[in-house]
Amino acid sequence: MPRLRSTTEVAEFREKLCEAATRLFAQHGAEGFTMRMLAADVGCATMTSYRYFKDKDELLAAVRARAYDRFSQALETAARTPGDSRAKSAAIGEAYVAFALANREAYRLMFEMSPQDPSRFPDLARAGARASGTMTGYVRAMIDDGALKGDPVMIGRMFWAAIHGVVQLELNGVLPPGPGADALRREMMRALFIGLNTGRPASSRSRPSPAAAKAVVKG
Repeated sequence: MPRLRSTTEVAEFREKLCEAATRLFAQHGAEGFTMRMLAADVGCATMTSYRYFKDKDELLAAVRARAYDRFSQALETAARTPGDSRAKSAAIGEAYVAFALANREAYRLMFEMSPQDPSRFPDLARAGARASGTMTGYVRAMIDDGALKGDPVMIGRMFWAAIHGVVQLELNGVLPPGPGADALRREMMRALFIGLNTGRPASSRSRPSPAAAKAVVKG
C-alpha cells in the first residue's frame, strides 16, 4: 500500500514531476514523451505519476501553465521598474529575453507546442491569458503617455513577434556573423518605435494625394 503523503509532500512531488516533464517534453516532443519515461526520470513507479496527472495531455497542460505563470511573473516584476513607460517597456523587454535564455525548455513549451483545448484545460487558458496581458498592458501605458500611437493589442503583438523572432534565432544558434542578438533587438525596437510614431504608414506618405495626382496629370 503506497505511503500517504502530506499536503506539502504532494505539492513538492507534483512540482518535481512538472520540472522533469518540462525538460522531457522539450527534448522529445508531445508525441515522443511517455509517462513511463517521466517515472524513470524521477525514480518512481509509472502508476505513481498517474496519481498526480490523468494522462500526458493533462501533464503537458500543467507544465505549460506553470511556464506561462513564471514568464508572466518575470514580466510583471519588470513592469514595476521605476521610471516612465519607456523605461518600463525596456525593462520588460530585458526580462523577456532573460527568461527565454534561462528557461529554454519552458519557453519552447509555451510557444512551440500546438494549442490545447481551453475548455478541457482552463488553468492553461488562464495562464496564457495572463501572459498575453503582460505583453499588452505596458503598451497601453505607453499609448496613454503619448509615447506610441495605435491599437495596444496589435502593437503588443508586433513587439512580441519581433522579439520572439530574434530570441528563436538566438536559441537555435542560427544568427549569421555580424551584429549580435542584443544589437539586433535594439535596432528592431527602435525602428518599430519610429514607425509607430509617424502617424501614418510610410506607404501612404509616399503615395501622392488625389489632388496632387490630378495636378501632375494636368501639368
